[in-house]
Amino acid sequence: VKLLDFHTGIDQPFFLIAGPCVIESESLAMESASYLKKVCAELDINFIYKSSFDKANRTSADSFRGLGIEEGLRILEKVKAEVGVFVLTDVHEDTPLDEVASVVDV
Repeated sequence: VKLLDFHTGIDQPFFLIAGPCVIESESLAMESASYLKKVCAELDINFIYKSSFDKANRTSADSFRGLGIEEGLRILEKVKAEVGVFVLTDVHEDTPLDEVASVVDV
């Protein structure tokens, strides 16, 4: 299966989807994406950065859910543009999908 600019499947090389579970800050997102990109380049592994702007499926209602759609998508867009990686996020509840699709790759 072609995914973005590489192929995936049982007979294809390993690829990595990784990042913090939830976007806690712009600086953490930029730092983690840059580091993961560097490691994956050294290991010749395709990489997609993943982090959530709103983690609605928490075990406790009092847990931090994220920075919200506006700030979260702004940060994902910056990660994509400045770090130069593909980005992915998950969608919960009544999130406008067109807003998310305009930023993320997967």
